[in-house]
Amino acid sequence: MPLRRPPQPHGLRHDHGRRHCLDPPHGKIADSMEIPPLSEVRRLTEKKRDAWWTVLLVDPVATPLVRWTAKYARWVTPNQITWAALFLGLGAAACFAQADWMWLIIGAVLYHVSFILDCMDGKLARLTGRGSEFGGWLDYVFDRIRVLACAVALMGGQYARTGDVVYVWLALVVVFLDMLRYIDALQIFKVRHSMRKKIKARARAARRSMENQHPDAVEQEQRDELHFMEDLLRDNPAADIDNTHDELAEQVATGQVSAAADEPENADGTTAPAREKVVVDLHQEFKSRFPWYGKFRSLLLRHRIRAHLISGIEFQMGVFIVGPLFGAVLPVTIGSGVLLMVFELAIIYKLLLSTRDFERTLAKYPVPEPVAVPAEVSVPAQAEAPAAEQNQKQGDDARI
Repeated sequence: MPLRRPPQPHGLRHDHGRRHCLDPPHGKIADSMEIPPLSEVRRLTEKKRDAWWTVLLVDPVATPLVRWTAKYARWVTPNQITWAALFLGLGAAACFAQADWMWLIIGAVLYHVSFILDCMDGKLARLTGRGSEFGGWLDYVFDRIRVLACAVALMGGQYARTGDVVYVWLALVVVFLDMLRYIDALQIFKVRHSMRKKIKARARAARRSMENQHPDAVEQEQRDELHFMEDLLRDNPAADIDNTHDELAEQVATGQVSAAADEPENADGTTAPAREKVVVDLHQEFKSRFPWYGKFRSLLLRHRIRAHLISGIEFQMGVFIVGPLFGAVLPVTIGSGVLLMVFELAIIYKLLLSTRDFERTLAKYPVPEPVAVPAEVSVPAQAEAPAAEQNQKQGDDARI
């Protein structure tokens, strides 16, 4: 069976884990069209992988509400829902500042409702095609404002109630960790993207160098057509869920399944003929060190839950919902922060192992020899002086 990318709505882009439609999607919901059944709405709006808190406690509520909104309240836009989520988040902050247990419970409930709305804006954008570039920016900024306001209000209220300065430090820690996870995710994405680009560039350069120097003796490795395992799994999610990565790589290499590749180009810019297919997996060392991880990840993916069990979402819910509900703000916040850091360090460690796979992959392609540059002809010192005098005279004439 050909390897094919699952159909995606037209004009989608990713914004911090939430997709917003840029243009009305072809064949999707318009004002004059009927809203599809709930099962189809789930397929169109819910992510293939998401945080367990979202999968278990948010999507069962948010997705039906999105369908109802698209069907009966078509005047509501994704940006309006984003604003409503912000106001509810600020309302939760006002409740947290009271420091009383009943107000903490009300604040926790408001925060969860705010997060449900925060998930609804992206779903509504995907379903109706009424998202925008500005909506993606608004969603991200309002999320950070909500976390900042609730952290200051919750910990400030506890400090006013107890006088314990540790709550002041906790407020700083919560804000710091919330920003750290976004910076870490962005930098990891940049590093992975850079590694892929360097491998492609080295493979092309090595192949061209070998073809120029030895047209009839180019090794097969320099004739390879590169595929990255991450792309193959994204195009074939069933193999990702079933943890059949090696089988998928073998099928691509033997031509049993087709896959889009980074087609190498000839020196004249034309596309080179088909070459031996090679799958590059930058997670080989991680898989060899932790063979159990694949089955564990596969089990979670079957339920749409990502393996990053304690992400920023779970961290926020621990601090602003679980802690206030059980009257245990201090221990739950500390525990949530520790667990978040453990999983962030695990991701960084996984990146470290990926860089080793990257170096081994890069070493398969020899560094192209630099092109020899003819040596400059030396000018005798006696000849330089007249030339310099002549240039000086010309410069004086030009200034005059």
